Amino acid sequence: MDYPIVVTDHLIAKLATWVELSAADRVAIAALPCKLRTIDQSTYMLREGQRPLRCAFVIDGFAYRQKLTPDGEREIVSILMPGDFIDLQNLFLEESDHDVQALTRITVAEIPIPALREIVAVSPKIATALWIEALVEASIHREWLLNVGRRNAKMRLAHLLCEFSARLRASSLSDADGSYELPMTQEQMGDALGLTPVHVNRVLRALETDGLITRRKRQIGVVDWCALRDAAEFNERYLHLTQTRS
Repeated sequence: MDYPIVVTDHLIAKLATWVELSAADRVAIAALPCKLRTIDQSTYMLREGQRPLRCAFVIDGFAYRQKLTPDGEREIVSILMPGDFIDLQNLFLEESDHDVQALTRITVAEIPIPALREIVAVSPKIATALWIEALVEASIHREWLLNVGRRNAKMRLAHLLCEFSARLRASSLSDADGSYELPMTQEQMGDALGLTPVHVNRVLRALETDGLITRRKRQIGVVDWCALRDAAEFNERYLHLTQTRS
């Protein structure tokens, strides 16, 4: 894959959703040193306690952040999709506080942290875009905390499906009819929602019986968006998909 094309089509486009980039900003982004890397499914991309040296930007595929208890119990705390930065906070933090693992086979653009720090120091617009990106990431974390802590099982799972639908639709990654491939196993969904795989399966069947979704293997079809959204108490405000550019 040709790096300049990747930067132009992905990284610049992403930052330009938040701010009006100048020609000089675009040239500076395109000049960033970068290594394209394809990582196999289930591979650890970053481990808790590791000193991060690079900041990665997702080109294709999915990853997730997780925290582990001392006895090995896992909580998946967020999903990373194409167009997301992996651990942008590590731009200024010296030690990772969680693991990042490839959910599917994934391609990322890895940028050395010193290079990103340098571009942030000289370009207020790029700094603003990265700051907004980090703030949106924090907003999503808050919603996930509410989802696991205060919603029942049906609402939690419906909310996760709504979030996938909204984020993939905004990135033009869902099918024309709004359906999409859910890249998570029922065990992984359970670890993201605080449910057992058996409970996840039961709720999926209930949503299907209620006529809200269809399932074909991992392909999810949204039959009634309004009803699914209401079942989840889903409001996409926290995703900031309509953020006005500054």
